[in-house]
Amino acid sequence: MMSSQTVPSDLKDRMKNTYDAIAQTYNAKLGTILDHIRLDYLSRLLNLLSETGMDEVSLLELGCGAGIPSTKTLLDNAHPSIHVTANDISTSQLDLARQHLAEHIQTGKVHLVQGDMLGLDFPPQSFDAVMGFYSIIHLPRDEQVILMKKIVEWLKPGGYLVANFSEEEKEVNIAENWLGEENGWTFWSAWGAEGSKRMVEEAGLDILVKEVRTSTVDSAFLWVIGKKGS
Repeated sequence: MMSSQTVPSDLKDRMKNTYDAIAQTYNAKLGTILDHIRLDYLSRLLNLLSETGMDEVSLLELGCGAGIPSTKTLLDNAHPSIHVTANDISTSQLDLARQHLAEHIQTGKVHLVQGDMLGLDFPPQSFDAVMGFYSIIHLPRDEQVILMKKIVEWLKPGGYLVANFSEEEKEVNIAENWLGEENGWTFWSAWGAEGSKRMVEEAGLDILVKEVRTSTVDSAFLWVIGKKGS
């Protein structure tokens, strides 16, 4: 059995295989349970984007999953009109997203990108907002730091980050059969609430909101809305 302190060298392949295998189970078991919290912060982001007065905005979603409800809510928003680059490591999740977002794919409002979020590469100041719900927590802690710096570089001046991080500080947290799935091997990592807040600030964002929320699955997360200086 793997040591609880070990980050496997094939972590990303493992996580892709896991979410490919459990995509349907994840969406069925956790989808509606987690929706009310993430839709709350999504609504706050939409309000902030509306206040900018822009007609169109560009947004990067890290860990879009099956594209509902978050991605579809963004794409259905009338003002501002939101163009989404939606990333996920799981091929199966993106296959579901293609079904759920078909009309927006046809109009070119959403671009789906499969792969490890840390491997994404965009020009500086590409996005008005970046969003990561229950996704960044799957990266090892040192990679979270690297990603946060990349996010700040990708954001336009005045751009927003909305994301959540595990409240409990733990370098390695592994479940062998998450959600009761035989192929549910899953990894999480966290700096904890204070460490995650510090990471976001040191990357160059001003924190507008920081709240700890506990879901009905008894997991507590720090939710952050950060803003890049103008």
